[in-house]
Amino acid sequence: MVITLIGYRGTGKSSVAPALAGRLGWTSIDADVEIEARAGCSIAEIFRTEGEPGFRSREREVLRELLGRPKLILAAGGGAILAPETRAAMREAGPVVWLEASVETILDRMNQDATTASRRPALTAEADPRAEILRLLAIRTPLYRETATLSVPTDGRPVHEIVEAILTTIPAQAAGGAA
Repeated sequence: MVITLIGYRGTGKSSVAPALAGRLGWTSIDADVEIEARAGCSIAEIFRTEGEPGFRSREREVLRELLGRPKLILAAGGGAILAPETRAAMREAGPVVWLEASVETILDRMNQDATTASRRPALTAEADPRAEILRLLAIRTPLYRETATLSVPTDGRPVHEIVEAILTTIPAQAAGGAA
C-alpha cells in the first residue's frame, strides 16, 4: 500500500511524508527529489532543457514505479495529478491525502524555502508568484479533489498535528501498518 500526499507546492507534503512514515514504520520518498536524483540535475534544469513535457514524462515514469512499492508514503509533486493515468494509479495504490493551504501560506512557505528559486521553475508566464499560484490552483483544485481520499488543511498547523489528522482518517489497514 502507498499513501500518496498531493497538493500544491508549499502545502507541506515534503515535511509531512517523513513524519507520517516514521509513525507507521514505513518508508517515505519525495517524488521531486527522486526525479532530480535520477536526472542528476534540478527540476528547474529539466524544465530548461526538456520543457514541461519532458519533466512530466519523467514524473509519470517515476510515479508509476513508486506507486507499486509496499508501505510507502509518497510526497507527489504539485502537478503530478495532471495526468489521468497517474491520478488513477494513485487511487489504486492506496489512500490519497490532499494537503491544502491558503495562497498566503503557500507564498510564505515558498519565500522561506531557500531552495525554491534554484530547484523549482516558474510554471506560468506570470511575473507575480501570487498570480501564478491562483492560476494553477484554478486548474489543479478540481483534480486534487477528484483524486483525494481525504483532504487536510495545513494552514497554521504543525506537522505532528497534520500527521494525527491523517492517521485518524485513513483506512485501518494503513494505520496498522499492513502492506
